[in-house]
Formats: sequence, C-alpha cells, structure tokens
Amino acid sequence: MEKLSKEVAAIMTELFGQDTLVSLATWDGDRPTVRKVDGYYEDGAFYVITYGLSNKMRQIADNPVVGLCGDWFSAHGRGINMGYFGKPENADIAGKLRKAFAAWIDNGHNNFEDENTIILCVRLTDGVLFHHGVRYDIDFGK
Repeated sequence: MEKLSKEVAAIMTELFGQDTLVSLATWDGDRPTVRKVDGYYEDGAFYVITYGLSNKMRQIADNPVVGLCGDWFSAHGRGINMGYFGKPENADIAGKLRKAFAAWIDNGHNNFEDENTIILCVRLTDGVLFHHGVRYDIDFGK
C-alpha cells in the first residue's frame, strides 16, 4: 500500500471531484447497511449532505467506521458529522457542495433552514482504485 501520491490524488479529483453517486456502508449492530448517496471528493474525503437524524447518522454515531464504493474504487474511512450545513465553520465546504450539487441542491429535498441538515465527511483511511488498467492500493494517511 502506498501513500496517496500527487498522481493518484489528481485521478481521485478527476473522477470524484464533482457530484458522484457512491455506496456508503455503515454498521447497524452486527450487520452492514448500504445505501447510495451523492458524494463530492476533495483532499482524501467524501462529503455528503444528509439529515442528521437519519439511520445512517445514528449508525455512524454508534460506530464511525464506514465503507465507501464508487466506480472502480472502494475504500474504508471514518464518518464525521460536521454539523449544520449553514454554520460558519462549514461555509467553505458548503459552497463547494452547492456548486458540485447545483443540478439538484435546491429542488426541495433539502431544508437548509433545518439545523438537522448536516454535512457528513467520510475521511478515507485506505482504498483500492483501478484506473486505465492500473491498480492503486492507497493509504490516505488520515
């Protein structure tokens, strides 16, 4: 396993640095639970807008170890509840998410007045990426 190189970081950003559908696995007691989420990748993490009282967030509160899978990529990471989308500390990433998710972010699905509309950060720890016939085993070092 190699540390995240500049080359692989650039590939990750190219592939996932926009609205990307990924599968997110959490633990519900002793069994995995998987669902699709819209994610945005940046600097070793995927970011998701979600509801803070959802099953996935309850499961992450109980066990923050998660799995994530996208096209030709799978990884492990740690789920982090960054809190309310609109809080000042989240302004930078919230702006990037607004841009990445512009096609649907204001379609009525999200209630940005509700403080339970939060940002989930999945800080990646390790993963496997296949790109143009090359396998990269990645240590994200976080």
